Amino acid sequence: MRILHVNKFLYRRGGAEAYMLDVAGLQAKAGHEIEYFSMAHPMNLPSRFESHFPEELELNPPPSSLGGKVRGAGRVLYSPASRRGMAAVLEAFRPDVVHLHNIYHQLSPSILRPLKDQGIPAVMTLHDYKLACPTYLFLDHGQVCEACLGGHFYNAVLRRCNDGSLLASSLSAIELTLHTATRAYSPVRVFLCPSRFLLSKMTEAGVYPDRLRLLPNFVDVHRIKPGTEQGTRVLYAGRLSPEKGVDVLIEAAALAGIELDIAGDGPARAEFEALAQRLGASVRWHGHMSQEALHDLTRTAAVAVMPSRCHENQPLGVLEAFACGVPVVGTTLGGIPDLIRPGTDGDLAPPNDPPGLAEALQRVLADPRRAREMGRAARAKVEEEFSPETHLERLEQRYLEAAA
Repeated sequence: MRILHVNKFLYRRGGAEAYMLDVAGLQAKAGHEIEYFSMAHPMNLPSRFESHFPEELELNPPPSSLGGKVRGAGRVLYSPASRRGMAAVLEAFRPDVVHLHNIYHQLSPSILRPLKDQGIPAVMTLHDYKLACPTYLFLDHGQVCEACLGGHFYNAVLRRCNDGSLLASSLSAIELTLHTATRAYSPVRVFLCPSRFLLSKMTEAGVYPDRLRLLPNFVDVHRIKPGTEQGTRVLYAGRLSPEKGVDVLIEAAALAGIELDIAGDGPARAEFEALAQRLGASVRWHGHMSQEALHDLTRTAAVAVMPSRCHENQPLGVLEAFACGVPVVGTTLGGIPDLIRPGTDGDLAPPNDPPGLAEALQRVLADPRRAREMGRAARAKVEEEFSPETHLERLEQRYLEAAA
């Protein structure tokens, strides 16, 4: 089978890119022919079709000049260069199926028209809530917000929920309003939802409900080995930004005298470091780590933690901690409760509640034997339910469904 994967970045930038590259690697090993379509970027992996990629568009930070802002806004709504590039790649590669990931903004749904014109089946993995929320995360100034659910996208403008910017919030609302009204995503035949929570929200929002299918993510249990010794520290691995709730974790650690390992980087790192110093929390900052180094660190933890204050989809961090044989404490938001069974492979705590998070972590730390049992149960879960083989089999079924 010839499979074209499409994403606005073609390097390991975040969770969407990691999933795309990992699943494409598995498909290539299984004998499928894989190619990519993306935006031009200096960090992209090599591609035989890179001459057809639209030029790089940087939106974070946004263009400083008025002309740059206008060109950027126009491309977010519709990109002739992306459409031409996609048409050329389809003609040259002739894929059996196109697997779309994050195409918003830099590519835009203008790339979907050539798929419809040429009758090529397309599936799209929904890595976030963009088709129901102009700003992706159901967040308004750090608080969960579903005011736009059901097409009420003007609320993004009223609340200025895109970084407090009226211009950015207006563009986000106009973009989603236009693409919804014109059914710009209608060429996609199957939408893949990694979590039951995301599927329920897309259904509630009326995002092509008859085309939504549940397909959980996977973790490479053959490559990730479980730990053999019981650790004593708590690990957070992920982006250091406000919606991830790392400040809540630091406050919880300071309250309970918990020792933390924090791996990752992001825009709020300096703020979080200052908070830890002010509260006297015991934190080791590891910064960005390779996958192998992070897995080694995870195996030394007593428990991993996902303190998000936003609706996570299906965080790979939970699955990878499980694969390392480590239980996870997470908040009760989004797709996290889909993964964690309290008392069996981890625990849950309310969001934005340092004492509640501290209590949940202490329940695990206070009983090392029970924590080891939960870690073994977590590992068994990913081996049974989230293996690469299971994922590829289910994904191929969805490809065939789209083709039919």
